[in-house]
Amino acid sequence: MHRKSRTTGRARKLFLGGAAVALLAGAFAVGTGLSNAGESCAGLDTALRNNLNFIAGQRANPDAQSAARIENRRAVVDLIQQRRVTAGCTAKVVADPVAAAPAKPTRPTTAPTTKAPSGGGSGSASGEVVCKGSTVTFFNENAGPAASSGTFPIGTRLRVTNLDNNKSTTVRVTSPSGSCVLLNNAAYETVREPGKNLIRRALIERVG
Repeated sequence: MHRKSRTTGRARKLFLGGAAVALLAGAFAVGTGLSNAGESCAGLDTALRNNLNFIAGQRANPDAQSAARIENRRAVVDLIQQRRVTAGCTAKVVADPVAAAPAKPTRPTTAPTTKAPSGGGSGSASGEVVCKGSTVTFFNENAGPAASSGTFPIGTRLRVTNLDNNKSTTVRVTSPSGSCVLLNNAAYETVREPGKNLIRRALIERVG
């Protein structure tokens, strides 16, 4: 009877030990997000390419905040690469060529120019009015005044004027988006009306 009790105790320890290992393995997979289940190489490759494109754009058209943005995106790239290795992704992913800013068309000397409204602006000469009728809102980015655009390449300088208060800001496009222009938090604060998160009457000009 004493021998049976000892054998039963040893079996119980082996069972509990195996269950603990299984629980730890499951917790590691959930906590790190690196389990193979649900990982898509296509999605990971797209995320990697988007971040590499952002870094390439910052290097091609740097500003005072570019180094900080690149450092942050490199950390994201490293994490995505780790996930790709775990998921078994083998495709070679590189940044797309950075598109050069289009040359500004030459205007006839007799063509009328659009005068930018006074107040809060940069004081620079009037630019080419673009995206007529577009509204402007903002996106969250912890950086200096900048914009994103789905119409103009990275590096384009745009001036956005809020016609409801005649305040304007000139910013450089630093990332892509699905709108003509989106201002980041810092840029939007310079032209917004208190309590409003949308500029319904906006004048958008390409100035460089």
